[in-house]
Amino acid sequence: MTLPDAILRLRPHDPRLYQIATLASLLVYGLIWLDFEITPARAALMLATVLVTQAVCDHLSADRTRPADGFKTCSAGLSGPRWAALKGAPYSFETGCQNGPTQVNVRSALISGLSLCLLLRTNRPELAVLAAVLTITGKFLLRFRGKHVFNPTNGGLVAMLLLTDQVWVSPGQWGSAAFFAFLMACLGSVVVKRASRSDVTYAFILFYGALVFGRSFYLGEPVAIPLHRLESGGLLLFTFFMISDPKTTPDSRAGRVLFAALVAFGAWYVQFRMFRTNGLLWSLAACSASVPLIDWLMPGNRYTWVSHQPAAAVVNAFKGAVYETAGLRRSGSVSRRLVGAGGARLLRLLRRQGRHETLQQGIAGRAGS
Repeated sequence: MTLPDAILRLRPHDPRLYQIATLASLLVYGLIWLDFEITPARAALMLATVLVTQAVCDHLSADRTRPADGFKTCSAGLSGPRWAALKGAPYSFETGCQNGPTQVNVRSALISGLSLCLLLRTNRPELAVLAAVLTITGKFLLRFRGKHVFNPTNGGLVAMLLLTDQVWVSPGQWGSAAFFAFLMACLGSVVVKRASRSDVTYAFILFYGALVFGRSFYLGEPVAIPLHRLESGGLLLFTFFMISDPKTTPDSRAGRVLFAALVAFGAWYVQFRMFRTNGLLWSLAACSASVPLIDWLMPGNRYTWVSHQPAAAVVNAFKGAVYETAGLRRSGSVSRRLVGAGGARLLRLLRRQGRHETLQQGIAGRAGS
């Protein structure tokens, strides 16, 4: 391994790694010092369940005939060894398609499982297992045009609240010290995400804070009351790990701001007008159904988790495509040495969609939920 490749591997390109570290640290701290209403055995059971369920769902949903380049059909002419090198996946020269063992989206499952451990409370282990199963299966079953409808953790919590009265959600009142430390970690997650979805986080904080402070100002309450309402670990988890989920938020920035305003108003209305608990969860679940409509009215580029491959593999792949295409033009016939007409089709694709966008799609890792 070369030094540049080693540096690439050490850098946290995938923001989910930082999220996992943040949530795991909070869970360990809560189990040891804050006396969370969950035992280590229960937490281990839920984490094991989400991982097993993720593995099963990934295996069942894997498309063994999908081409290595991620397009719909192998006969499209865009598959080949070069595109397989971009994806870093095994390639079948017989079928021209990606093969090999199914990859399990462990990172997405761990984020959902850790969030459940921090928020879900129940005295019955079978209900904890059911919540973990519903959380993972929901993102595979409830999709619209390949996009998740509900945030997995939010969907699992809402489903359990609807199914039984034997579960409840932790309010996240951990004390000022733990709240401040977790707040700093959450702000760090925004930096690690490189502001890819920070707009929806900031917009929600602005709208929801304005509604909470506005109500207190109208009622003549002291400032300490709305501040106390906002000092909740559950609110931080919701703001930085649920509503900011790039796989369930609108694609355009204007759509995400509108979505944040709708969720904030819905949460405020449920909490302070209907006087029901868990207003944040109910509002997000209800407003998530409007995301396809928002995407239709305000279209934008869909987010993909980026998992960086060694730069040399990408450069060599594109060099090979260019050389092969040049050989095709000189000979005037289809070359049988490497990928044939795939190189010419690749260059036409680059001209249509733009070199930068296609490069990102080529090195993008499998999307996680």
